[in-house]
This record gives sequence, structure tokens and C-alpha cells, in this order.
Amino acid sequence: MSPRRPIFVAAFGCLVLAGLGLQDWSVDGGRAMTFAGPALDAYGLALTAEGPAQLTLLPIPRLSLERVRLAAGSAGPTLAEGGRLTIDLDPIALLAGRAALGGLRLDAARLSPDAAAWREPLARLAGRMRAGATQHPRRIALTGARVGDGADARDIDIDLAWPFWSANAEAHASMTWRGVPTRIALAHMLPAYIAQGLRTPFTATVTWPDGSLAAEGTVGPPPDGGGLPPLAGRARFESRALPKTLAWLGRDAPLAALAGAFSLDGRFEAGDRSVSWPSLRVGLGDDVLDGAGAVTLGTGPEPRLSVQATLAAETLNLSPLLADLIRLFEAEPASLALGPLTGGDLDLRLSAAEGRVGPVLAQDLAASILVRDAAVEVAVNRARLQDGMLKGRVTLASAADPAETEVRMQGSLDRVDVGSLLGEIGAGRWLSGPLQGQFSLEGSARDSVALLASLGGRATLSVDGGAIAGLDLAELVHRNGAVPTGALARRNGRTAFERAAITLRFSDGIGEFAESGLRGPSVGASLQGQVSLPGRRIAARGDLALRALADLPGRGLLFEVTGPLDAPTAQIVSHGEAMLPDPFKVPAALGLSGAARAYAP
Repeated sequence: MSPRRPIFVAAFGCLVLAGLGLQDWSVDGGRAMTFAGPALDAYGLALTAEGPAQLTLLPIPRLSLERVRLAAGSAGPTLAEGGRLTIDLDPIALLAGRAALGGLRLDAARLSPDAAAWREPLARLAGRMRAGATQHPRRIALTGARVGDGADARDIDIDLAWPFWSANAEAHASMTWRGVPTRIALAHMLPAYIAQGLRTPFTATVTWPDGSLAAEGTVGPPPDGGGLPPLAGRARFESRALPKTLAWLGRDAPLAALAGAFSLDGRFEAGDRSVSWPSLRVGLGDDVLDGAGAVTLGTGPEPRLSVQATLAAETLNLSPLLADLIRLFEAEPASLALGPLTGGDLDLRLSAAEGRVGPVLAQDLAASILVRDAAVEVAVNRARLQDGMLKGRVTLASAADPAETEVRMQGSLDRVDVGSLLGEIGAGRWLSGPLQGQFSLEGSARDSVALLASLGGRATLSVDGGAIAGLDLAELVHRNGAVPTGALARRNGRTAFERAAITLRFSDGIGEFAESGLRGPSVGASLQGQVSLPGRRIAARGDLALRALADLPGRGLLFEVTGPLDAPTAQIVSHGEAMLPDPFKVPAALGLSGAARAYAP
């Protein structure tokens, strides 16, 4: 017989056996459950299935069952049901006539949303590890699963690998969480350490279309009764739109509705229901702030988030915040309800070497933001502005009607170089001198338009020892209101004054001029009228008179300042006798700005 014949026969036999081993063999479902049941019982799982089962021997023995139900014990809650379960059988245990789990794969199943239902199987697994058991599933996979009705989580694919030759486990998952595709990766975990109550290293990443979270460090077993497990390490969180991300997560945070792009990076420590950041870097739009902070999640059915932080920056761009404030003064009403802004507590301390609002630069800025239930307080404790000082505070509180908000505003300016400030905002240095002022306003309304119509209080501005450039008021009176011709005359024109002031007393959004005007060595002026915040207009009339004894007695002019607040006009309406009040009392404010703008080149 040719020596090749036994080789061919052996090869043919191997092919036949391989074909038989790769084939799915139908087996009785009841017998299959009886055979596989003890392997699952060791983990506190009870298995039931409907219909026939299939057995495949190669390449790894596996048993497949249809329409399965996995429960936490024979009388416990259902953990998973309705899918197809494939059990990888340990070959060595199978030769001994018993079933041992080598791996599990569950397809298209509905998972229980009750986290407490999974505690018993997890406790059984931890107990086996503490007892020194080395046998455990080397791979657990879920495909096409959903949690409950799938409203929160669906299309769940999870691959958990824990090979017998390694102490490390890693997991990869993808799912659609509340309509957003999400990917999760977890590596470097030591499950045996967790089972023994020890800390294990970990590396985790979570990505979704609008952001990502990456963390690495150590984690311990979760505490009894829930809460965050003890973690420590470094994490980085990024979101292109923080309000959208928080809404997706089902969480709320204080002032989140005002945020846009947001990032957080630093060392952290977490335990129970709080996370502290001893070293923290926060990104808000284009701004970067460094400091420390802490986040605490309250208890109860609707836990409230509490945030504390102290942050500092070299430069801070406040223009987006000012843009939100300016929108409150637009013609279209904007809601003032505090509910969207007070979804948590906030105690934030801010400092910056420079703070910029458009072209205006403030230095040595110190501010604070406090958010409590139905209340917000923003304070500028200190800011140097053009060699002067700015301070201010805004307090918002919900009224008896949550849609209505009570607003209180107060602030002060001290010796601000008004000429430099005007030049910085591009208005031209038509006025110079140290600017001082203060304001105190309050009102209550449901929207911004109604708020302007309810404001009451007082505002004053004054400049002492200043000058108006481009206009000589004394010469204007001598010429009976005629402006000198020629650019040179206007450039050489100048009116020095001892004091210029405006005082406004507000009631229902209407500001009445009180003791407002200008006093100089050769000329004086007074101003009466109104400023309407709801109508965004000014209507005022004043007189301009010579003060020097050598001048003709009683020589003066009458003028009007009218129009919208952002573009008022001034014009001479008549000339004749105009007496200046004596003594000329002014509290604190800027006078004749409309007239100066009208005549300046």
C-alpha cells in the first residue's frame, strides 16, 4: 500500500470531523438549560429559554439558546430577556462532563433599567474572586441591546475582555444614549483588586459628537448605599456646547444656559457624592482660567448640584456676558425667569490681570458670582478702569411668581479718565477730566421690557476740573449760537469747566434731570428734562449763559437735546436772557454730551 494513502485517509477524516464540529447541532432546550444552569447558578443567574438550542463544537464549544430570560436567582428580578444567548464552554470542563463559562454573548436583548437588580450577580462574582476562584468568563459581549423600552439607551454593543492569562480587563462599548451616539472605552482595570476591596488603576474615555471625557488614575469599590466610588487621578472634559451636553446627560448646572464652549482639565479626587479639583484649568470660550474647585451632588429624588471654585486668568473676555446684558435692553422682550439659571448652587471667585469688554480694558479685576435657589448675585468687587476704580453689584431674586424677577443694581465710578475711556471706545476725546459717579436702581418684572418700565432709583455722574474739546461755549454765546467756521477754529475750540454733572431720579423707568448742568469760569449751563428707558429716548432743554462780569448781563442761549439714546441731537432753539442758578448745585454726572457731540468735528 502506498504510504500516501494513510495520510490522505487521515486528512479526509480530519476534514470530516472538522465539518461535523463546525456544524450547528440542534439539541433539546430543556436538557441544554439543565446542563448550562449550574454554571450560571454560581454567579447568581437563573436561565430560562424557549425553543430548541444549538451546540457547536469547533473552534470553541458553544451553546446557543433562543428567547432567553436571565434573572437574579430563581425568584429574583429579570435582568435580561428576549434575546439570543451564546455560551462559550470551557473545553477542559466539557471533557469532564460539566459546563464552565468561558464567555457569554447576548444579542438583541432587553436589559433591566433597575441598577439594584444587578447587585446580587456582581456580589456573587466578587465573592468568588475573594475566595480565590480563578474560573471566570473570559469574554462578555452584548450586541443590539436596549435598556427598558430603549428611550434612554439602545443599539448597545459591549465587548468586555478578561483573558485568563492577564489580570487586566478592558471594555469597549458603543450605544445611542438619549438619541446621541456615544462610545466608551475602559482599560487597565484589575477586577480582582476591586473584588478584594483594593484600588485598581484605570483609563477611561467617553466620546460623543459634541464633546469628550478622558480620565486616568485609580478607583476603588463603590460605597454601600450608592454614590461615587473613590477615584483619584487626572481628567479632561470638553464640550462644544455645555447647555446641550448637560441637557443630554439629564443634569443641570448653575448659569449653564449662559455658557458655550467649555473645557475642564486637572487633578481630581472623588468620593461619595463629591469631586474636588486641587489643581484645575477651565476653558470658557477663548478664556483660560486656573485655580481649584469642588462639585457636590446633593441627595433626594432631584439632587441639586453645588459648585465652588476660585479661578484666576491673565486675560478675561467679558464681551459675551455684556452681549447677553445688552439683549435685555433691546425692543423685543426677553424673559427674566431665573429658573434656567439657578439649576444648582454656585460660589465662584474670579480674578484677572486684565478684563476686556469689547475695546474697553479693565485691570486688576476681582469679581464674585453667587447662585442659590431662585437668586443670583454678581459683584465686581474691584476693577481699575483708566486710572480710576469701578465697583458694582447686581442682585436677582425670584418673586412670589417664579416667572417674575426682582432686580437691584448699584455701582460706582471713582476718578476714571473720561477722555481715555471715550478714545478707547472710539467716540473721540471730546471730553476730558476725572469721571465719578454712582447709581442705585431696582425694579421687578417678568421680562426685560417691563423691567425697564418699572425701574426706580437714582444715578449721578460728574467730572471735576475737565474740559470740552472742539467747542468754545463762551464764544458760542457771543455768536448767538453760530458755530465758528473752519476746521482750525473747531480744533482750537475748548471750554474748561470746574464741574459738569448729571443727576437722574428714576420712577417707572422715567429719569428726571435734577440739578444737572455745567459750571465753568466763563460760562455755565443747566439741564432739565427726561430720559425714558422704555422708550429709549431723551427729551431735555437747557440754558447756556455767560458768567464773567465783563460780559453783557444775562446774555445766554436756550438749547434742546432730543432723540434716541444711542444717537441724540442738540440744537439752539432761541437766544435771550438766561440766568444761571446761584449757587449752582450739582451732585455727580456728565453734562451736555449731546451738545458737544453735535458741535465737535
